[in-house]
Amino acid sequence: MLRRAPLLALLAVACAVDPHRSPVCGMALLVGPRLILDQIGNEHALLTDAPRGLPASLPARLVGGSDSTFVRVSSERDHVVLEYQGGKLPIVTADTNGRDSTVFGVLLVDDSTATVQGVLIFDRPRPPSDFPQIGRLVDADRSVPFYGARVNWASVSNPRCPLLGKPAKP
Repeated sequence: MLRRAPLLALLAVACAVDPHRSPVCGMALLVGPRLILDQIGNEHALLTDAPRGLPASLPARLVGGSDSTFVRVSSERDHVVLEYQGGKLPIVTADTNGRDSTVFGVLLVDDSTATVQGVLIFDRPRPPSDFPQIGRLVDADRSVPFYGARVNWASVSNPRCPLLGKPAKP
């Protein structure tokens, strides 16, 4: 029985830990975005236009960031504009030709319910230029493209540690 006491104490502490800060949630926040990047490589998953009836705001998260925020949704001519409310977007770097080459957003739509879930913001090389861009993600200083993808939401976001977290209220 004495040998089991440390194990029982460890289990009690593990169960009392905030689930949003657990190693399992940490892994989910790494794996979910990776699965989404794999999914946007599938042309059938890509959206060519923004879904109709977008709400006034959507949850948003910078991949690798600890906090969620939101974007305000508006339109400009034929494109949707998502105004990032989480401060500044990451600094955009340029490729060898001087073109912006990093930072982009992905509007996530659950493929089984057609429900828009929110926006993930990636700070990594962008998809190829022929990907269908459906709008711009902006902050006070910069504007970057965003794309849309249908994803199996249940496979990329765990309800115990949601991929987009609990954003601040708009």
